[in-house]
Amino acid sequence: MMDLINNIINAVSGVLYQPWCVPLILLAGGIILTVRSKFIQVRLFTESFKVIMEKPKSKNGISSFGALMVSTASRVGTGNIIGVATAICAGGAGAVFWMWVTAIIGGASAFVESTLAQIYKKKNPDGTSYGGPAFYMQDALNARWLGVIFSVLIIATYAVGYNMLASYNLQDTFSSFGFYSKTTAVIIGIILAVLFGIIVIGGAKRLVKVTGVMVPVMGVIYVVVAVLVLILNAKQIPAMFGMIFESAFDFKAIFGGFAGSCVMNGIKRGLYSNEAGMGSAPNAAATADVSHPAKQGLVQMLSVFIDTLLICTATAFMCLSSGVAFDSSMGGAAYVQAAMAENLGGFGPIFLCIAMSLFAFTTLIGNYSYCEGCLRFILNREVSKTGLLAFRIIATFLVFLGAVASASTVWNLADMTQGLMVIVNVPVIIILMKPAMDCLEDYVAQKKAGKDPEYVAAEAGVKQEVDFWK
Repeated sequence: MMDLINNIINAVSGVLYQPWCVPLILLAGGIILTVRSKFIQVRLFTESFKVIMEKPKSKNGISSFGALMVSTASRVGTGNIIGVATAICAGGAGAVFWMWVTAIIGGASAFVESTLAQIYKKKNPDGTSYGGPAFYMQDALNARWLGVIFSVLIIATYAVGYNMLASYNLQDTFSSFGFYSKTTAVIIGIILAVLFGIIVIGGAKRLVKVTGVMVPVMGVIYVVVAVLVLILNAKQIPAMFGMIFESAFDFKAIFGGFAGSCVMNGIKRGLYSNEAGMGSAPNAAATADVSHPAKQGLVQMLSVFIDTLLICTATAFMCLSSGVAFDSSMGGAAYVQAAMAENLGGFGPIFLCIAMSLFAFTTLIGNYSYCEGCLRFILNREVSKTGLLAFRIIATFLVFLGAVASASTVWNLADMTQGLMVIVNVPVIIILMKPAMDCLEDYVAQKKAGKDPEYVAAEAGVKQEVDFWK
């Protein structure tokens, strides 16, 4: 039975990542939005730093930074470490370059989808907000059915695909130690599932707050360690860049086997790490209490750059400068562990396991945070206590299942579900880009006039009824 499921996943994932499907939609969509926004990634890059620390409008509101941390919790995780190393092993060093391309182009997609989520967000009874792609599909496109399909895809991607993959990547990080066995994977799966269940079923929110503080700190420490490794291997830097660019533009190798090329692996893993264009981060962006939707769009655009151009690049440089050989038969975790051990001795693998444990846990919680709201949207009502408990138990079991599943199953499942999200969301944000671009122009005009921009939907050309911005 599992072989049949795996074969189906492999077949669907294979079709999705042919040149004319997910890569074309993702890159073409990003290019269209980049040109239409007049290269917002460059033009307003410094502005995104200014708005990130603004306080919320109301006392109980969620700040731009707070919403950014929710989306970053799911973005910054196992994909930044194991995902990058897996892309290099499978596609070559050139995958790093195509991850950069995906992130830079994806910045415009991240801005548009998060700005749309802000414009069409909904109001809770306490005045706070919620929303996401399902709501701009429902309200701006008048296509609730599409919002339902997209909500199903978010649950399939985050509660199933990404959470199973995060669980697998964590246990795989321990595979370089002598004590590792199949039993180790089971034990780690049980521990992760229990901790996850304590949070989502038991409501232990304090643990989330503690890890929420620890992860940014660990992220900074991880980048510092990566820079240290790069300094130790300074003589290898020119050769490292040569390897990246030579592989990135080896068109004979790329088109000789596109599905396994550096381009494809760079796009897949870039998407897995930064999620630009997928429609996930807008669910968090919609909760921010800001004076203008474009502010949160800029913040989420910056998040993509932090994720890929900083943390993913740190992993790539650390591995490629280490001198450790890699090939397609090597797992991502094994490659990172070998690179760290080569330069930092026994401390390296231990540090990586600690970092991965924190990253994986917050990734699991961050991923799941998108799912219950989507379930409510699908049902068009509040979920019963029994139904919600059953949903949480299934999500908890999937965390365990991911730890004991095969590498091909979890990677292909994640690729398949994230690809389906792109196919739905990117065309939608291209169709709806006008209100986002009008919003951007309104923001820029007010800034030029020396104002702190405030948004009024009707004056900006939004014809639909909205809960905010009146």
